[in-house]
Order: sequence, then C-alpha cells, then structure tokens
Amino acid sequence: MVKVTVCIGSSCHLKGSRQVVEELQYLINKHDLEGKVELSGTFCMGKCGEDGVSVTVDGDYYAVKPENVLDLFTDVIQKKAE
Repeated sequence: MVKVTVCIGSSCHLKGSRQVVEELQYLINKHDLEGKVELSGTFCMGKCGEDGVSVTVDGDYYAVKPENVLDLFTDVIQKKAE
C-alpha cells in the first residue's frame, strides 16, 4: 500500500491543497488503484516556506502545485503502486 499524505493546513490550503487532493482522488480512481494507494490529509507538516503544497509519498517529501499533480502521480505514486 502506497501512503500519500497531503497537507491541508492553512498555508497549503491557500496554495491549492484542495485541488491537489481532488486531482489525486480522480487519478487514483481512473487508474483503478483504490486498493493500492491510501490517500489522507494532515495538518501542518512544517514546510510552509516551500513553493507548493506539502505531500509525502511513503514518507518522501514533495512540494506539489495543482498544475503538476499529474507529474507526481505518474512519476512516483503510480510506479510505487504497480
């Protein structure tokens, strides 16, 4: 199981965390990975100065913008899940 955690704290919310979560939900469903990817939210990860929404994939940190969620999904999440 690939564990994906998205920060939904106030700073990341302003950077687009809702769009990031919605896009990840869509991609997980589109690629039939519901049983292989666990998507959850958390409050502040302490990386508020980063340029993007804080996301961890199996503990590895990424700063993600709504417009590059697909890159994170195909380059990291999908590869780990298959």
